Amino acid sequence: MNFTADIIQGKWREIKGEMQRVWGRLTEDELEETKGDVKAIGGLIQQRYGKKQDMYRKEIGNIVQRFENQRQETHSALKSALRRE
Repeated sequence: MNFTADIIQGKWREIKGEMQRVWGRLTEDELEETKGDVKAIGGLIQQRYGKKQDMYRKEIGNIVQRFENQRQETHSALKSALRRE
């Protein structure tokens, strides 16, 4: 899965919070140091949890995809609302 930097950058606070919920051992400061870099986040997860790369990449992808889906739904709803006006 491709992680688009603009999705991560645009929703970083929300994504960071979700990652902390999923991987509670990661601190906000540690995640902030990664600046949203998926490889760096993966390195933190491996250090804390010892998970294999494909396991954490899939979960990170799921988190990012949820935020992308929300963005698309909001965009579509706004376009529909504007058309009705």
